[in-house]
Amino acid sequence: MKVKSAVARSVIVTLTLASGSTLAGDVTKQQVVEQYAEIAHAVFSDALTTAQTLDNAIESFLNAPSEKTLGDVKQAWVDSRVPYQQSEVFRFGNAIVDDWEGQLNAWPLDEGLIDYVASDYQYELGNEGAIANIVANEALTIGANQLDVSTITPKLIADLNEVGGSEANVASGYHAIEFLLWGQDLNGTNAGAGERPYTDFVVGEECTNNHCERRGDYLRAVADLLVQDLEWMEKQWSADQTGNYREELLNGSADNGLRKMLFGMGSLSLGELAGERMKVALEANSTEDEHDCFSDNTHNSHYYNEQGIYNVYTGSYQKVDGSKIEGPSLHDLVAKKDQKAADEIQKQFDATRDQVGLLVTSAEKENQHFDQLIAAGNTQGNALVNATILSLVAQTASIERAASVIGITSLNPDTADHEF
Repeated sequence: MKVKSAVARSVIVTLTLASGSTLAGDVTKQQVVEQYAEIAHAVFSDALTTAQTLDNAIESFLNAPSEKTLGDVKQAWVDSRVPYQQSEVFRFGNAIVDDWEGQLNAWPLDEGLIDYVASDYQYELGNEGAIANIVANEALTIGANQLDVSTITPKLIADLNEVGGSEANVASGYHAIEFLLWGQDLNGTNAGAGERPYTDFVVGEECTNNHCERRGDYLRAVADLLVQDLEWMEKQWSADQTGNYREELLNGSADNGLRKMLFGMGSLSLGELAGERMKVALEANSTEDEHDCFSDNTHNSHYYNEQGIYNVYTGSYQKVDGSKIEGPSLHDLVAKKDQKAADEIQKQFDATRDQVGLLVTSAEKENQHFDQLIAAGNTQGNALVNATILSLVAQTASIERAASVIGITSLNPDTADHEF
């Protein structure tokens, strides 16, 4: 089954930011931080809504497993990644998001913790949980841990994250769901994603690969946990709640809020997206270090990470219902101080978003997905990924320049220990 591109299904905002606009002249730092909180709430609300749609699609699929219903739920998963990936810019600088994020988006994972894997499965050395196979077993022994996993619940799945002390033991989140829907991608750097049969969820004689009822129980519980987690985070950014993180952020100094914004943008651009999500995979020619590795949706995840950075800089967000949020922005603050710098910084943001978009074009128009681009010997593909890394590095320099113009010094975005 070919999964339709999330980019193709989404309307992308293209903003024309007028030089010397009245808005830029009047905007205050506090207004920009308030707009940041507004965008965060809108993004997490969309992530929640699309996760609820995914949860409902999973229920429909498990009630009547078929090729069609499996295709429907895969599409719901792809759609759910669109807002969530735009939320990651709020991780860095906001500890409440970063501390919470691992339960939803941790990767790479040793998928043998969850379900059956190929006989030549490569996993983290020394990780006893890597072949535990929760679906096939009602009791597990991992190191000194004796675990009763007979009843699979959202709480059990949450408790199993990093079991045995290994970060590769990821039991929950988008990638656990992705693995259960697609199965392993056994194509290496050749074309193709995972090909799990829908019959892995058919209860009765047509069940393939055994334990179909427990596999369905796991899928249902992990989707429920995802929704619960997103419900909590949506409330943290809601203007209708009191005593939440949004209130704390807006009651702090505007300069501290701006630092969080700029640090988040720079750290996602440099250490995380350019480094962990692209450089690591490219240098090792490793599909195991690919982000959405089971579904081959990595190009979209990278694109929407970049879109999230762009959203924060421009004070804008395109909601999944097609409506648009626009307001006071970092760009306006920079233009207020130095119009020439604002124009040059905006130009770099536009160029980088276009460059990351070439990964989507490669996947959707040329059938060269990220796992093929990073293959050893794919000179053209390697060059495309490397050019994208370099553009993200240049964008980070523009983020630091923007910070300097508006008086936020010593930004030091996280490099994740990568050298560029």
